[in-house]
Amino acid sequence: MSADTALRMSGPHPVPRSTYRLQITPEFDLGAAADVVDYLRDLGADWVYLSPILEAEPGSMHGYDVVDHRRVDESRGGNAGLRALADAAHGAGLGVLVDIVPNHVGVATPKVNAWWWDLLTDGESGSAAGAFDVDWQAGAGRIRIPVLDDRLLDAVTLDGDRLMVGSTAYPTAPGTVRDGDDVATVHARQHYEFVHWTRADRELNYRRFFAVNTLAAIRVEASDIFEASHGLIKRWFEEGLVDGLRIDHPDGLFDPVGYLADLAHVSGGAYTLVEKILEPGEQLSAAWQTDGTTGYDALGTFERVLVDPAGAGPLGNLDNALRASHAPEVSPEVDFDWEALTIATRRRVADGILGSEVERLARLIEPSLAGTPHADLVDAIAEVASGFAVYRTYLPEGIASLVDALEGAAERRPDLNAVIDAIAPILADPASPAAIRLQQTSGMIMAKGVEDCAFYQYSRLTSLNEVGGDPSQFAIGVDAFHRANQERLAAWPNAMTTLTTHDTKRSEDTRARITALAEIGDQWAEAVHRLQTLVPLSDGVFANLLWQAIVGSWPASRERLHAYAEKAAREAGTSTSWTNPDEAFEAQMHALVDAAFDDPAVAEVLGRIDDAIREAGWSNGLSQKILQITGPGVPDVYQGTELWDRSLVDPDNRRPVDFAARRQMLTGLAEGILPNVDETGAAKLLAVSRTLRLRRDEPQRFTRYRPVAASGVAADHVIAADRGGVLVVATRLPIGLGALGGWGDTTLHTVNSGCTDVITGRHFAGDAPLRVGALLEHYPVAVLRYDDATPGASSEAEKPTSPSHEEMTR
Repeated sequence: MSADTALRMSGPHPVPRSTYRLQITPEFDLGAAADVVDYLRDLGADWVYLSPILEAEPGSMHGYDVVDHRRVDESRGGNAGLRALADAAHGAGLGVLVDIVPNHVGVATPKVNAWWWDLLTDGESGSAAGAFDVDWQAGAGRIRIPVLDDRLLDAVTLDGDRLMVGSTAYPTAPGTVRDGDDVATVHARQHYEFVHWTRADRELNYRRFFAVNTLAAIRVEASDIFEASHGLIKRWFEEGLVDGLRIDHPDGLFDPVGYLADLAHVSGGAYTLVEKILEPGEQLSAAWQTDGTTGYDALGTFERVLVDPAGAGPLGNLDNALRASHAPEVSPEVDFDWEALTIATRRRVADGILGSEVERLARLIEPSLAGTPHADLVDAIAEVASGFAVYRTYLPEGIASLVDALEGAAERRPDLNAVIDAIAPILADPASPAAIRLQQTSGMIMAKGVEDCAFYQYSRLTSLNEVGGDPSQFAIGVDAFHRANQERLAAWPNAMTTLTTHDTKRSEDTRARITALAEIGDQWAEAVHRLQTLVPLSDGVFANLLWQAIVGSWPASRERLHAYAEKAAREAGTSTSWTNPDEAFEAQMHALVDAAFDDPAVAEVLGRIDDAIREAGWSNGLSQKILQITGPGVPDVYQGTELWDRSLVDPDNRRPVDFAARRQMLTGLAEGILPNVDETGAAKLLAVSRTLRLRRDEPQRFTRYRPVAASGVAADHVIAADRGGVLVVATRLPIGLGALGGWGDTTLHTVNSGCTDVITGRHFAGDAPLRVGALLEHYPVAVLRYDDATPGASSEAEKPTSPSHEEMTR
């Protein structure tokens, strides 16, 4: 463990060897979670990892809209349900990791959120005013609530002392409702102002989570608000119910470093992860009191080492040609500029749905720039905020990213140079309120402009269009993959790694199939051109993205694909949108989806592609899963992904999981059956369960990372690493491997004193060459447990210093 890592840890706290993420909902509550603990133990998971469980908006399916920090959501099982789950988990030797949401609360239903109700009732002078981030001056002493449609106040009714917008009740200040008053009169006396929903883009005066009006940000930087919102969480640790925390959206906080320090006091220095999105090459600050990120950075490396770099040409040419087909100014001969696209989409967000945040920044800076036209100031701020290469700078540490954004803005907009020069020192001052607010805002603009827009406008290889990833980085080689793993082990050994989450745009097995298209780039391009002839869509780039989604998730249902197509197209915003749907385009788009099921000619084209990638998708899916579970960091298994999971973006990736079927299949595997790699996913369950158990039960075998070289005809198709007491072997580019005729003489170069593949149970005698063809005779992956730990033995200094939950409670 490095010195920096040791400093980040307040002491020896339990660290999971793996986690299993469960989405806790009213339909799958904490009681249901307790019922699957024995299955998770048998699967090999070390900790149970829960989605948010505090009291949320009525009917919430995700829990990120907390309305009351004082209790566990009754619809999710309540405090008793958490205790039952914790008892079951701890009794089985598993820890408990809980997702918490410090940045914002749900305000869609004011009456269930006491803080928001009080704010609306009493305004700026009320006891709850300090909880929220409101610019009262901008609203002339009132907070703007964007809930009206074109009827404006005609849509509001008065019911006793409540103003009603539809079925939603809003409070009135004491003494403001008198006999004979009409709605307009009562409304004018309130500390809030109902406004048309479109005004939120420019005139909202409270900070939100991204552009979600019903998620209002809270000020956990204030000690009383922190204590009030974390009191129950503190009791969880005092009572031994919870062992670790996952922190949602730390980039939105006023002071993430200070927050994590405060949280460490609450949790007693427990295992803590942050949902921090790192851009390629960006490093997490060592000043953060955390064990690491939730793993999107690792996801990108697992994905790209399986991508055939030869596919970049034909797939890029296809995207260029489709782009040029409906944009005459675009040349199909010029490589697409991903950075330019993302700057444009971020600028659209800064000018649109997050324009109110830019306006608030301008109000903070304006007093220091007398004489600067307001429009020029807003323009300059928006241009700077649209050009960051990272989600957030952390001044003064992140000053280089700010300088790059300022210089990039000045280069793109020389007409704004004077204004950019004037705002630069203000934005570079770590103590400046404007600088702090820009840091809170830049991540919102990045997320909405890139993840939720640009990712849907680029179709070269959509498995790369993933959170924390840069689709312009097409593939990485095996050496780069090994370096990334070695760096993770050295710097953040306890950070989470992941392949699928509730936020991924496509699940791991959907991506595994799409990734295989890089090996048949020319065939895919031919198929897309043929499909565009059979079922033309006016937006060819989006058609390519949609066909990849169909192929990747096949056999997804018609209903799932229609829902995905609508969301993806509206997020892209190129041919339709959420606020202004284009009915003609969407009809054409839905016809495309239907054709996948109803048109024999389309089915024939898709069938040929499915035949070409089916086995490759299975191979890629197994390889990435085993590389993740055995790699440095703490591997998370998202619910259900121990079998094939071909999900798309939420809510598709939050569908219920059939645990009974998985339990039955796992029981069957205990009989020693070696299932074929096929559509059932039994082979994946076998590989996952046996590897998770090894990782949990023999952690001393995973304490180092040494790349293992290969030679022979197919050496480029194998990834191998010595983890200390385990040799991990995985296949890459399986279609190309098949074209070579298989592994042939390919051999691994490492000391072999005898080893057993924990997946198949096959033993390989010592001193014999490790022929890859023999190792991977049954499956495209192998996890070889050394008979004698000598080949990868770790010194005492290399052994983990962080005990597991079971060891701490034993």
